Amino acid sequence: MTAILALAPIVFGLLAISALFSAAETALTGASRSRMHQLDREGDRPARRVNRLLSDQETMIGAVLLGNNLINILASALTTQVVTAAIPGGLGVAAATALMTVLVLVFAEVLPKTLAILRSDDVARALSGPTLVVVKLFGPIIYAIQWIVRRTLRLFGVRLTMEVDVLAAHEEIRGAVEYHHSEGLVESRDRHMLGGVLDLSEMDVGQVMVHRTAIAMVDADLPPRELVAAVLDSGHTRVPLYRDDAENIIGVVHAKDLLQAISQADGRIEALDVPTIVRAPWFIPETTNLKDQLSAFLRRHTHFALVVDEYGGLQGLITLEDILEEIVGEIEDEHDVTVRGVRPQPDGWVLVDGAVPIRDLNRAMNWDLPDEEAVTIAGLLIHEAQTIPQIGEAFDFHGRRFEVLGRKGNQVTSLRISPPGPEAED
Repeated sequence: MTAILALAPIVFGLLAISALFSAAETALTGASRSRMHQLDREGDRPARRVNRLLSDQETMIGAVLLGNNLINILASALTTQVVTAAIPGGLGVAAATALMTVLVLVFAEVLPKTLAILRSDDVARALSGPTLVVVKLFGPIIYAIQWIVRRTLRLFGVRLTMEVDVLAAHEEIRGAVEYHHSEGLVESRDRHMLGGVLDLSEMDVGQVMVHRTAIAMVDADLPPRELVAAVLDSGHTRVPLYRDDAENIIGVVHAKDLLQAISQADGRIEALDVPTIVRAPWFIPETTNLKDQLSAFLRRHTHFALVVDEYGGLQGLITLEDILEEIVGEIEDEHDVTVRGVRPQPDGWVLVDGAVPIRDLNRAMNWDLPDEEAVTIAGLLIHEAQTIPQIGEAFDFHGRRFEVLGRKGNQVTSLRISPPGPEAED
């Protein structure tokens, strides 16, 4: 009995140290990296230590686990020695095992880890100092263990470098946004904006450009008065000019340049020298991703580019506004005359123009239709149906019914889409 009483403080002390190890492991792996970096920039030393530990997370976790196991094994060995002295044989070993299992599980695992989950950032900062000491102490041993682990995994065809990035930064941010949105902490509009920023590097200009069939362009050989009227009728600030053929774009006229030239000609439109106010066109490949194109717009101080395919054929145009709309949604001003093309009905169905981009429809209706295989809603229908449907045909996919209301040539011009559900209802 005396031995047990003498041993009790030692065992509980070891369990307390084990609890600190467990709390440190959970808190450091669950701490907010963005908050730690912000606190680090503000001069917070504990946050700086957390960032230092997270920079080599594998070594940190290995050192903590090594220390935790050493403490638990030592506590179990001491307890077994004393209990078996009082209760000889297998019964004593069983009693010691049962006692330490309860103590370790409750006080060294569940309790500290629960606290660490609830206050990850605070616990990580509080335990960053002791943990850093442990990492320095056990670092050489952990590197040896990592070498053995990698050699062992290599026997099974798994090759790991010394730096393994478990989660891509973009996907980690996206996951955090989706999680907080599901918890009601991030509004749908903010969710779309943050997602739009992350999507820029994954999308190319061909997915958001204005298709060549929808470009408002003007014949450069028109008389000045007719050319000015055509530019004004287009409703756009920048209008491409072509000569002889719509594929032969010779320049871009800016409404501001046109107005300045008219002012300099004292209002005599017939006296305009159109070639002198035309800006050189900027052609870009359709495979350019939106992030690079946004940087190019800002670098060149221009807002307008023409998109061509690998053969140099005109495919469409893209503006700075088109890219910004992928982040903030549709931008409309007092001169916009285009219709969004999404018309919800009282019965829950939605009338949609075939040329409406899937991303715009998803944002307008808070849907999640896939946009990997097609840009427009008509393109998605054709992709899923594997044919160009006729008016009146209906298709069920992605939990909705798609009914074709209009078709012009080979182009589906309008659709009627049911609300999301396990089965579409007529």
